[in-house]
Amino acid sequence: MNSYKFTKEDIEKVSKALDAEFKEYPNHYRLEVKNLERKLSLFVEIYPELEMGKNKGSLISVYGPLTHLQLHFCTGYVISDLLEEVTFVSEFDGKLSGLTIEREGGCSLYANVDRSILSGDFTRLGPEITLSSIALSLAEDILKENRDEKSKD
Repeated sequence: MNSYKFTKEDIEKVSKALDAEFKEYPNHYRLEVKNLERKLSLFVEIYPELEMGKNKGSLISVYGPLTHLQLHFCTGYVISDLLEEVTFVSEFDGKLSGLTIEREGGCSLYANVDRSILSGDFTRLGPEITLSSIALSLAEDILKENRDEKSKD
């Protein structure tokens, strides 16, 4: 498994993008994303390297008042200052999963998305899957970088 190993510098970038304070623990970082106006709060935990079964990799966990989401073996992340969000992605066997955290306290999960729909014609997609393909298409550059690195090995 190819997994991104988060550094403190990465956490600082994510924290700044989400306007969230973070705390450092021995094996992870914890950010609190608050929206006082809407009375929303999310906790985002980023484990740079965690044993998961027979492999080690990064784990992103999101805790909300009514939800708990996880993204295993995160392969990278994209910060969108324009959209005020951070999208964490994981790619395995041509399928993508993405976890998007919004500065305003929203969170979206897209799982097992076929990679081929990211660079296609969005107008040909059904409305049910357009949002996931557009959201994950933001990560195409880092996915390409990961694929280029794999081909060098």
